[in-house]
Amino acid sequence: MKTITSIKKAKGEIPLTVITAYDSLFASLFNNKTDMILVGDSLNMSFNNKPDTLSASLDIMIYHTNAVCQGAPDTFIICDMPFGTYTDEVMALKNASKVYQETTAHAVKIEGGTERAHIIQALTNNSIAVMGHIGLMPQYVRSEGGYIVRGKSEEDTLKLIEDAKAVEKAGAFAIVVEGVKSEAAKRITDAVNIPTIGIGAGNDTDGQVLVWSDMLGFFEEFQPKFVKKYLNGADLVKNAVDNYITDVQTRKFPTQEYTY
Repeated sequence: MKTITSIKKAKGEIPLTVITAYDSLFASLFNNKTDMILVGDSLNMSFNNKPDTLSASLDIMIYHTNAVCQGAPDTFIICDMPFGTYTDEVMALKNASKVYQETTAHAVKIEGGTERAHIIQALTNNSIAVMGHIGLMPQYVRSEGGYIVRGKSEEDTLKLIEDAKAVEKAGAFAIVVEGVKSEAAKRITDAVNIPTIGIGAGNDTDGQVLVWSDMLGFFEEFQPKFVKKYLNGADLVKNAVDNYITDVQTRKFPTQEYTY
């Protein structure tokens, strides 16, 4: 099982693997395989069919984090701090402490760079491990007018490097770099001494993270450019359900083998 120390030491070594999970069943399938499991507020979209992540509450995140912790006791687990739960240091410490007290998550994740560094510092100063998140930040989707790829200009790349350095200095053990041009993501990775975990940021980060329902082909509404499907999950499930319905309707199920 990964620890804060081993995650930091992975910088520049074999890339770290991170996958999201929202329930005990799928978490158990990922347990002891992927390096980290992120209980992402992306569950608000892929699990609850909401248009964005913003309405996910702390109670919802704690509920799902507990389920994941039950299913994956041997994996490093991170809980996404949802929108509006860390607007100042006092609120952030109160809410992150609640996550620690009510779950066995090993860390929390916070979106934001230089403007959130003091929040990260307040948490790490109080023994709460923090993963940062810079670049395209889903919790900023309304204020920024959509999901905008970052690092297209030198000015923006320098801002992202500044963000990464601020997050590192504040005590974060790793940084998610999302929706960033690959050249910029490489420069960000080279600029800090903690691992960067890319999503839609190319192949030069220190690891990768994907949403499980995207990666396994269960989410059908759209497929982001950065997602590789490793399974046609939706088709497999639909075919299995069709076979079940046919067997029941034609009385092929249950046979004597499945009868007491």
